[in-house]
Amino acid sequence: MLSLSEFDYVLPPELIAQTPPATRGASRLLHLDAASALHDRVFADLVAVLRPHDLLVFNDTRVIKARLTGHKATGGKVEVLVERIPQTTRALAHVRASKAPGPGMTLRLADAFDVTVTGRQGELFELDFPDAVLDLLDAHGAVPLPPYITHAADAEDEARYQTIYAREPGAVAAPTAGLHFDDAMMARLADAGVDRAFVTLHVGAGTFQPVRAEALADHVMHAEWSCVPHETVAAIARAREAGGRVIAVGTTSMRALESSAHPAGAFDDARGPTPPTPGPRPAPEALLTTPRDTQLFIAPGYRFLVADALITNFHLPQSTLLMLVSALAGVDPIRRAYAHAIAQHYRFFSYGDAMFIESPAS
Repeated sequence: MLSLSEFDYVLPPELIAQTPPATRGASRLLHLDAASALHDRVFADLVAVLRPHDLLVFNDTRVIKARLTGHKATGGKVEVLVERIPQTTRALAHVRASKAPGPGMTLRLADAFDVTVTGRQGELFELDFPDAVLDLLDAHGAVPLPPYITHAADAEDEARYQTIYAREPGAVAAPTAGLHFDDAMMARLADAGVDRAFVTLHVGAGTFQPVRAEALADHVMHAEWSCVPHETVAAIARAREAGGRVIAVGTTSMRALESSAHPAGAFDDARGPTPPTPGPRPAPEALLTTPRDTQLFIAPGYRFLVADALITNFHLPQSTLLMLVSALAGVDPIRRAYAHAIAQHYRFFSYGDAMFIESPAS
């Protein structure tokens, strides 16, 4: 049985990247190949290690200015992080306050407008906004940087904590593997015969949620909205027919792709890692294209049904994302890769360096 302590490591704080590199793509790339060998590269080398007919699958979610500060009618300070927008003027949000606000309470946000608390859904508060949530966030909100980045979001973060292809607003955290790609890299990949496709998975604050259960079987996975469009399914079919690989750009793209291979209702019980699916890989035309919430929890023992490889950043100790990459490459190869990255002073987490991980089965 898998335990949390198996996915721990010690990271010197100075290796946590606090700012992005000077330009997109000016980062290092640690390549863990299918034979579990390590190669120190730069991100520009990615074009050389991919093959014609490979398919890169990007997450086109767009980070919203989801963080607001304000106060209650009593004067107490509140901090609001919008997690979801189920209706135009209604949001589900995390609310930090000295005392949790109750139904009917009014919160004054950004000294600009009032929202009303109408109820709760688990840890999230239901908030009614006086106008379109996205419009108010764009005018008054702040980019919700991860908790390990210590400065307040500024203009540079608004530009750089967003992929160049972001188009579907709804994320409260960036799909950070995509931050390395610029227009020049996209053009070089196309010239090399590497195809591209898109999924949408709105990254939630749960991506930073620690695993609190020592036994992974007891962890309840957070939910995120995802969609794999018909065009992407067709691109997967073309890549397979041409002998190319399906390569997820980021763990969020990976979760969206793999979720599409599981039947409706597969994540109704979100406790513990998702068990492997027996039988052959599903044909591309069998993948689900209906938008839905996913609580897919990929951990060692999982059998990958869609993706063959992954481009990703380095992940937090004891996180479900570290478990995901360990499932793809193997626990020991990932331990060795992370130890090597620390020894070689790679930059970690959202603004840090990248990995290209090839599955031993690819």
